[in-house]
Amino acid sequence: MSFIPLDTSQDATWKQRFRASSISWSKIATHNPAHGLVCTNKDGIYQLYGWDVASGALTQLTSQPAGVVGGMISADGEYVYYHRDAQGNELGHFVRVPFAGGEAVDITPDMPPYASFFIEQSYDGHVTSFVTAGAHGFEFFVIKDGAAPWRIAQYKQLSVGPTLSHGGEIAVMDTAEYSGTLDTCLVAFDTVNGQEIARLSDGIEVKHNFGHFSPLARDMRILATTNKSGYDRPLIWNPKTGERHDLAIDDIPGEVTGWAWSPDAKHILLGQIYQAAYQLYVYDIAAQTATRLDHPSGVWGGYNGNAYYVSENEVFVTWQDSVHPSQVVALDATTGKQTRTILAAGNVPAGRKWKSVTFSSENGATIQGWLVTPEGDGPFPTILETHGGPTAVMCEYYAANSQTWVDHGFAYFTINYHGSTTFGKDFEKSIWGKLGHLEVDDMAGAYKYLVDNGIAQADSILVTGWSYGGYLTLQSLGTRPELWAGGMAGIAIADWGVMYEDEAETLRGYQRGLFGGAPEEVPEITRSSSPITYADQVRAPVLVIQGSNDTRCPARQMRGYEDKMKSLGKSINIEWFDAGHGSRAQEQSIKFQEMMLRFAYQVLG
Repeated sequence: MSFIPLDTSQDATWKQRFRASSISWSKIATHNPAHGLVCTNKDGIYQLYGWDVASGALTQLTSQPAGVVGGMISADGEYVYYHRDAQGNELGHFVRVPFAGGEAVDITPDMPPYASFFIEQSYDGHVTSFVTAGAHGFEFFVIKDGAAPWRIAQYKQLSVGPTLSHGGEIAVMDTAEYSGTLDTCLVAFDTVNGQEIARLSDGIEVKHNFGHFSPLARDMRILATTNKSGYDRPLIWNPKTGERHDLAIDDIPGEVTGWAWSPDAKHILLGQIYQAAYQLYVYDIAAQTATRLDHPSGVWGGYNGNAYYVSENEVFVTWQDSVHPSQVVALDATTGKQTRTILAAGNVPAGRKWKSVTFSSENGATIQGWLVTPEGDGPFPTILETHGGPTAVMCEYYAANSQTWVDHGFAYFTINYHGSTTFGKDFEKSIWGKLGHLEVDDMAGAYKYLVDNGIAQADSILVTGWSYGGYLTLQSLGTRPELWAGGMAGIAIADWGVMYEDEAETLRGYQRGLFGGAPEEVPEITRSSSPITYADQVRAPVLVIQGSNDTRCPARQMRGYEDKMKSLGKSINIEWFDAGHGSRAQEQSIKFQEMMLRFAYQVLG
């Protein structure tokens, strides 16, 4: 097979795609709109930057070797908080650093290292709170005006949050404590006395997620979602009075969540995802009507609905599409018209737009995916990628790797397999208790679609993915070995049983929710869902890229897979890197991509 020559020069077009800076998210201090916080890789690795909102100037505040992707700016805009770990292992302490720069101060110096999803502060700045995961399960802490952390609640099952009312009087969190799965209810606490004051649940088989409290003082309404209808739908709940209002949006299909309140709390910015495509609406609470905003296609709000009102008439929101990296733009809050670019992304070489397609899985279900092909007629050598998660969805994100494959003459196809979010509750839950089977059916259906439509060469399809996508790569190589020319798995899962012994408590809770119990409670499911079980059936060469400090997909389970594959005489090469769950550095991502290109060229050559 003849290939486009691989260009490994320093300024190769494909490397420019990786080096283009992007804005992951932004925030503005609630009581100091002159100060903001931005996460960007403009200097080569994702770090936190203080943002002078008026001038747009960014000042780097973190310099962690493995990068920093989460953080919070205090209400007064004078401090930035983030979770500082050891080389990306996601175990550490929350620290705060002055907005003007300076030394980071540990705010929980007497606590053992912990994992945590995020930290929150009340609108008025008096209450700070977070949930930790460690040896004692999931613990909810409150810090009032700089005092010592106070533990309010403790749970065994996966718990996330909290979010705080304007004055911090009430905190609301998600917990799976009462379902034993990934279905969560909302629990509200009085932060003055630490007592639970309310619980919102539409049943133990229904998922609820919190949003933001109203920005008004003494207004205890909170945005939330429930999937009791089969899809995520927004509601307004007052945990103090028990009043609940489900938004009147039955005519809007797909999943809809409430992203932001207007400053006067009369309107709500809504984000819809339908068939993996985004659309924004503004909901008038009094009139109970939703107005569709007229904006370009692409991904709005990033991975977490990163959008907020800066006035009654203007919204700041992150935006990207398959040929433009993530950036922050301003939209007219009434029409959706883009009025200006607030924080620009770096320039990238022209790329090829992704196209949304559907196909039939081997199990008969309709699956959505995104396809991009090189110029000219197929069939092409093809990359089939599965996203991480599985609790995630692949939308039209900017992905330098996809354009790089196309630069080199490959078609690229990424699919939203069973278990992906936003396609409804039944689709998301369909894999629970039987991971790695329906998803592989979907991958086999993608193979057939690609070949039958003349897109792919039947003997030249390689599978790839990172995290759960890396897991599906290994699982499919062992369970459908006749289909694939090779596999490239990043930060992958090979043995769920060993992984559970070593992973962080946050992920143990998540794994129990997916499987319906710990490995010793569901041993047969754990075995049948683990790629190591099928190592003897693997035919194609395998490349694995794995972090030695990863606490989500720890190293020991992958070393066991490597040993078994080698003992069976299988072709496997593992590249270990000194970081945690993935790469946040541009040059490291370039190194990994070059490794994958060389692997593909060798396998297909």
